[in-house]
Amino acid sequence: MTLILFSACAPIKEKAPRILWISAYYAGWTQGCKSSGHLDPEEIDYSALTHIIHFAIVPNSDGSIDFSTKCIFPENSYNLVTAAHAGRKKVLISVGGWLTEARFLDATNDINRQKFIKSLINFMISRSYDGIDIDWEPLSPLSTYQYSKFIIELRNALDQLTPRPLLTAAVKNNQPLFAELQDKFDQINILSYVLSGPRSGWITWHNAPLYDGGYRFPRTGLLVPSTDSLVNDFIKAGVKKEKLGIGIAFFGYVWSGGEGTATGGVTEPGQTWTVPPSAEEIPYYEIMEKYYQPERYRWHKPARAAYLSIDNAGSENDSFISYDDEASCKEKIAYVKKKGLGGIMIFELGGGWRPGTLIPDSLLKTINESVGNPAEPMPLDKK
Repeated sequence: MTLILFSACAPIKEKAPRILWISAYYAGWTQGCKSSGHLDPEEIDYSALTHIIHFAIVPNSDGSIDFSTKCIFPENSYNLVTAAHAGRKKVLISVGGWLTEARFLDATNDINRQKFIKSLINFMISRSYDGIDIDWEPLSPLSTYQYSKFIIELRNALDQLTPRPLLTAAVKNNQPLFAELQDKFDQINILSYVLSGPRSGWITWHNAPLYDGGYRFPRTGLLVPSTDSLVNDFIKAGVKKEKLGIGIAFFGYVWSGGEGTATGGVTEPGQTWTVPPSAEEIPYYEIMEKYYQPERYRWHKPARAAYLSIDNAGSENDSFISYDDEASCKEKIAYVKKKGLGGIMIFELGGGWRPGTLIPDSLLKTINESVGNPAEPMPLDKK
């Protein structure tokens, strides 16, 4: 018989906790366009974040940069970067936004691409940012080749700098492209919101549901969009799980009116209509101030999504209001952990800011507590 002896003093190595990124967009218009804004940089709880993304500068067709349209003025950059660095958190400058594809295509063609890359890097350095976030929207198949060349050359240029700047991307489709480019990015954050609208052939559906719940479009029989389906599409294409983050929306959609549902107008997820409703994007704080009442609150278990149901007299006064709340934030963090993803992305901080309430940043605090990262996980590099 062979005896195997274990030392009572042998140290047991504990597995280090996995750090999830909490990257939050902070919009220039929230900060203020040369006037007081809704949320000042000094009011942000940087201990609840790993990264903050300043949204956004916009490409000009000649390869230069437009920083004024979305209020990224020098004083706004200085105030945010100063406050975030004091909180020992890195700040990225985002470039792009919705409907900027044509601008990107002009700025990244063979004539302008190097000028555009130099413009981005000079802007990043001059404003003391720690990296660049690319938000090319939409990214159509025709843009794939040009996007790839741009990202490869931008990453190579950033790699010449010390400390090495971060490069992240906001994405929704073109999964094979990001499988090819994933090593160029530090984060690939999926735009898993704005997943519904009152379009022809649609049903009432959530803005940012975690699951499809088995709901299908009546005409095609296809499943409705969900965070989980987007994530699975990227993983199937070959993107590593740890490279991916999912979105949490600090805004929602108010669907109003319509006719032909079981309640007259729209009030619930999964409804079809004969006369289409309208839909309006509004921030979380406005949903809570204008529409929230406890008796209107619903939790849609199949989709793991919150909503408000308002069934008034007259179809035009009915509403279905889809939004992320504390419960859906917890569900999404649990999903990220179970799925083995890299983290979450928030759009955007000002939408969740409710001054004058007991906990003015309740959504952010819920996310931070649910993630459970150790304190100060990402110290700043010395420059």
